[in-house]
Amino acid sequence: MTQTPSKPNFKTAPGHQVLAAAGKKALRPGGYTATEKLFAWANFQPGETVLELAASFGYSAIALAQRYGVRVVGVEKNLDSVARARANIAAARLTDQVDIVEGDIFHLDRITEQFDYVLAEAILTMQSEAGKAKILAGICDRLKPNGQFLSHELRAEGTDAKAIRQDLSTTIRVNAAPLSADGWLAACQQAGLTVEQQDAGPMSLLNPSRIAQEEGVSTLLTIGWNMLTRPILRQRILAMRETFIRHGNDLGYVALMARKAS
Repeated sequence: MTQTPSKPNFKTAPGHQVLAAAGKKALRPGGYTATEKLFAWANFQPGETVLELAASFGYSAIALAQRYGVRVVGVEKNLDSVARARANIAAARLTDQVDIVEGDIFHLDRITEQFDYVLAEAILTMQSEAGKAKILAGICDRLKPNGQFLSHELRAEGTDAKAIRQDLSTTIRVNAAPLSADGWLAACQQAGLTVEQQDAGPMSLLNPSRIAQEEGVSTLLTIGWNMLTRPILRQRILAMRETFIRHGNDLGYVALMARKAS
């Protein structure tokens, strides 16, 4: 008998699962705008190689390959996600250009290849200080000399950073440990990566005008309808938005490009 996968319990599910269930597409603190800045800094060339961390269903890896002609290897821990990603890659006829491997971002040493770029978005924020250091060291090892690390993470400034972390963890149901902009730079430098480009801005994850601008009015209407008709989604999303607004002066995103020495 085939077992039907259980649906997430949205009372306790991580915030990104709640937002995805409501119809949200861009699940990163700076939205598509911050991601596009990373791509502009990278200046990808056909035939170059990209390692993407936490590749999920392979959508961004496929888009990178189609848009820039790069070869992408994605690392994903969840076996079901790996299977789905490989099916998506096959459907896009990109099996010679994109590969998703089952692996742990804490053990990048198990990948023997070195890459022109490593891409990681909204991943390091959820790690402890020691976890951040270990992953960044692994990223540096997987980069070719002069290779680029492209990062987009949550940023917390000011004297209330500890309170912000606690509120975020409570609201999104995931350990959240954002650093200040200077903290992210220092973490990269300690791993042997020199930050050459940096940008910071406000948290836009649940800003209605930004959702309409980046994801379309239809997505905004879908989210609104799901919030109206599904009370638990409404409760969770409004709680997240209230937290983001309350800490709005000190909470945002950081995007950076850091280079490994040649």
